[in-house]
Amino acid sequence: MIETLIVNQAEVPRLLPMKDCIEVMARAFAALVRSEATMPQRQIVWLGDGSGALGLMPAHLSSLGAIGLKAVTFFPRNEGTELDSHQGAVLLFEAGRGRLLAMIDATSLTAVRTAAVSGLATRLLARDDAGDLALVGSGVEARTHLEAMLAVRKLRRIRVASKTLERAESFAERESQRHGVAVTPCATVEEAVTGADIVCTVTSSREPVLLGEWLSPGAHVNAVGSSVATARELDTFAVLRSRFFVDRKEAALAEAGDFLIPKGEGAIDDRHIRAELGQVVVGAVAGRLAPTDVTVFKSVGLAIEDVAAAQHIYSKARGSGFGKFVEFGGGRHEAD
Repeated sequence: MIETLIVNQAEVPRLLPMKDCIEVMARAFAALVRSEATMPQRQIVWLGDGSGALGLMPAHLSSLGAIGLKAVTFFPRNEGTELDSHQGAVLLFEAGRGRLLAMIDATSLTAVRTAAVSGLATRLLARDDAGDLALVGSGVEARTHLEAMLAVRKLRRIRVASKTLERAESFAERESQRHGVAVTPCATVEEAVTGADIVCTVTSSREPVLLGEWLSPGAHVNAVGSSVATARELDTFAVLRSRFFVDRKEAALAEAGDFLIPKGEGAIDDRHIRAELGQVVVGAVAGRLAPTDVTVFKSVGLAIEDVAAAQHIYSKARGSGFGKFVEFGGGRHEAD
């Protein structure tokens, strides 16, 4: 009998704790820069009216013996409803013979792994003494990013700004109780960001929500919310004044509006990308050069993150009691 593991949304965080996921992401990015991974550009199929899309993200990590695919839908109009804007599944296959090993909820996995990559970037690029965090956005990614920042830095102050003060207040109350820390809601993004040395932008905005003039010397920014060429969270000055890092250069040049729009304006060119995160992980390129550097990590999300996370979940689930193994094809079909 051939069995496949099914892991639901609630079980993913139990099998993929944030601190573990940060280390999994470090290994995945090192594999990418060492040419131990194969990852074509993601394919996106948009609905005719532009209201939603289906994304397909395959990858093979030879060093981890993992191959897989994330199929995820993106429907921005779900914001504020009972449904997440991103939904789907990550399929993990056995690299040796192609057996389907696991089907894992993509919403929860994506939320954890995206924040874990920002946590890795913060660990590598933020000042060692950074501890004043500003969250711009109050959704699922804001929640997981707070967890990731707590995992890599000792935070002395946490502020949050959202579309409305009410949303910021709700987030602050909930997350203060969850983590036993003080989270302060702010009426404006400028209020939240002023004086911060770690900033995470996790919004669905298509126009800049973070202005470069608000950033303090030495600040580090994780720009996460936008992953299409025509949308951005950072204004041109924020990008121009920064040492700019990306998850993958090829992906950034195709999808990162935070970079492509300033490039289209003539403010920067491709040389403004200092390095991929994996190059910093393996020590091939220096990250922060001076305490006053403003660093930006632009994330668009990579399939290697999903596949590496899925493999970790699969390994942890076996014998743990989490997830459910079901009989699911794969065997040779014999004719009657």
